[in-house]
Amino acid sequence: MTTDVFQTILQYGAAVNLSARAKFQLTGNDRVRYLNGQVTNDVRRAKNDETLYACVTDAKGRVAGDVFIHTTAVALLIDAEPGLRESLGMRLERYIVADDAELADVTDGWQLWHVWGDAAAPVPEENALGSQESPHHVVRSNRFGVVGADLWIPSGTTPPAFDSLPVLSESELETWRVLQNIPRWPNELNAETFPPEAGLEARAMDFAKGCYIGQEVLSRIKTTGKMPRNLVHWESGHDIAAGTELHDPQDKVIGTVTSVAKHPLTGKFVIMAMVKAGTNVIAERDA
Repeated sequence: MTTDVFQTILQYGAAVNLSARAKFQLTGNDRVRYLNGQVTNDVRRAKNDETLYACVTDAKGRVAGDVFIHTTAVALLIDAEPGLRESLGMRLERYIVADDAELADVTDGWQLWHVWGDAAAPVPEENALGSQESPHHVVRSNRFGVVGADLWIPSGTTPPAFDSLPVLSESELETWRVLQNIPRWPNELNAETFPPEAGLEARAMDFAKGCYIGQEVLSRIKTTGKMPRNLVHWESGHDIAAGTELHDPQDKVIGTVTSVAKHPLTGKFVIMAMVKAGTNVIAERDA
């Protein structure tokens, strides 16, 4: 990312094309109750004008994917990382047995754009997905550390102009994400991670909603306050590749670098890493 692009984002915002993300539609009278038993947040609070962020976890409480959820009059719409399209679809469908719920993959039917800053589209009072009057669907969403808007647009439809905002490339968006300290699948969120380890307790979890897969383990972590690892974030003058092991002065492995990006202004490297809980992270950074 260039300095000029970074300064433009800070001043005016940006737009990103997220159309490659996996998209699912859940219909049926039991859709809210069913999905509420699959994710960490309370789906009963999902809205048609704002996304609800949540994690899908396995029976051991570890992350199987993270999702954004919003409602329409007849469905729940879910989007997730592109690489989760097959596995998450199977996971979300696996437990539908006697429920009045049906999951459909609608990835190819919709573009998904996200915009924040001056050109962020206002959310209309009547937000009818796919209606003849308004095929566009606008939903408030905080995906990259700044409140913006998601635009769901039928495939083949020309997206709206974003004025002078930069449309970020994949690498530019990745730099912005790391600078904003936003965990992502599979870098920070994966089958080895508990959601609280990635700092998602306040954003993606509801401990009063009732049972869901993995809830018992995660409630125990909440009660004890003990987590195996923590996500840390810092700047360094040295380039460190993702996947690099971090060691303490006794040469014991204390963690692993998960994401790295070069800061457009300082020239330093911004690093995200999963580090063993209780480690003196500052000392390790300076070592």
